[in-house]
Amino acid sequence: MRSYSNYRWHIAERNPRDATCLLLLLSVLAGCTSTIPGIDAPEQTVTDTAIPLYSTATQSSLTPTEEVDPYYQRRLKMVENTIEARGVRDARVLEAMRSVPRHRFVPADYLEFAYDDNPLPIGYGQTISQPYIVALMTELLDLTPGEKVLEIGTGSGYQAAILAAWGGLEVYSVEIIPELAESAAARLRELAYTDVQVMTADGYFGWVEHAPFDAIVVTAAPDHLPAPLVEQLVPGGRLVIPIGPPGGFQTLWKFVFENGELKAYNLGSVAFVPFTGSGIVGGTPGPTISP
Repeated sequence: MRSYSNYRWHIAERNPRDATCLLLLLSVLAGCTSTIPGIDAPEQTVTDTAIPLYSTATQSSLTPTEEVDPYYQRRLKMVENTIEARGVRDARVLEAMRSVPRHRFVPADYLEFAYDDNPLPIGYGQTISQPYIVALMTELLDLTPGEKVLEIGTGSGYQAAILAAWGGLEVYSVEIIPELAESAAARLRELAYTDVQVMTADGYFGWVEHAPFDAIVVTAAPDHLPAPLVEQLVPGGRLVIPIGPPGGFQTLWKFVFENGELKAYNLGSVAFVPFTGSGIVGGTPGPTISP
């Protein structure tokens, strides 16, 4: 993006007579009926979906971060009030949640709710998860720089962006709905989250070509543990997934593959959209859950 910071005008430092002449000139132009392009153009309405550039005319009282991102303060409050306050402590997770612009991942009709701690619809019967759940599931992955992470259920791309912003990770994401996969991949590229690869496929089967993975996070709820995902974990790998019947509450589980065994940790009730695809109907369940 071009920087305009070197082109600020400091009218207060000019000669007062110059300022008066400038005001007179502007007054004359305001009353003209010129056909110069731009002079007679209708005024454009700027909505809060636009990201304003630095002002070229006056000094601003906002910080550079606030000027570029008008939602910055709301995002900081979201992290403080709904994520830190509820016990998420991983510093890299918190910084990722502060930096990723969630409003860029929600439909325009829901912009005013972008930093509420609620899931929001993104079309095709899918949602963007509530910020606290995204932060919690990311923290539960116990990530280390240099690891390879698989996300099942790209959706809007928000969870993948958080993983990319965490830093130093190789991120793969699978989405079964082609339209969502395409829009999420484009959004991630636009926002420069270049460490994410997105594939359109049935997430039940993982991503064999890039397996094994150090961590896997699933953002839709199957009614059983998919065996292919367990098989794609490295020794010591972690899998965070909601499991339960569609249309109600499920249980959030963390599985850790240790010493040839899969240990399960029950983390309480959650509500996710159901896992879809042919795999969930005819696939082979993974190991029986025994906390």
